[in-house]
Amino acid sequence: MYNPQCAKCYQKYCYQGIMDESKLPSFCPLRNSKELIQKVKQNYQNEKTQNFYLLSSLIEKEAYDEKAAREEGKSIPVRPRIREIVEFGKKLGSTKIGVAFCIGVSDEAARASSILENHGFEVCSVACSCGGLDKSELGVPPHYKIKDPRKYESACNPLLQAELLNQSQTDFNVLLGLCVGHDMLFTMNSEAPVTTLLVKDRFTGHNPVISLYTRYHRHLV
Repeated sequence: MYNPQCAKCYQKYCYQGIMDESKLPSFCPLRNSKELIQKVKQNYQNEKTQNFYLLSSLIEKEAYDEKAAREEGKSIPVRPRIREIVEFGKKLGSTKIGVAFCIGVSDEAARASSILENHGFEVCSVACSCGGLDKSELGVPPHYKIKDPRKYESACNPLLQAELLNQSQTDFNVLLGLCVGHDMLFTMNSEAPVTTLLVKDRFTGHNPVISLYTRYHRHLV
């Protein structure tokens, strides 16, 4: 067994379609997982998977200026992610979309829901604090609370968020700003497919990628 480490490959031979093993790094799946690649390739023949994949590929294509891509070889984006979610939903034939959000991004959730509704979707939205439970009711010890351990502190409730949207029978769900871990619990318990519009990063104003670039955050990461 080997561990793939594609992040350490700067040539990205697979992206170039180069299969020459003499050029491939020792950790490359093209070198070590030939049988698995062919096995997984067959999974795309599943009708549901194939439909999702074809629509995803079309959404990817439409995200760029077609003329610039075809004639000039340039990748010029033409629309934001929220619009990509809208167009994917339309192509998928979705009518009801779930929005699971953190109350810290309530304004963003309201704006996203409004955009989705303006495009004709029925939107079911659930806040992280739905249920009104104190953290202690979910087994969180008092000293884990952020503020006064003796006082009520609203518990994030990703399991309830997922179940409410499951019962609403949403076609797919959109995540906005759930905490690390809570987002995983939601995804694990959502019956509908899940995509992410916004990830939480309290320190950077929900722009986590900036910490990968700036030297001012080196002592933090």
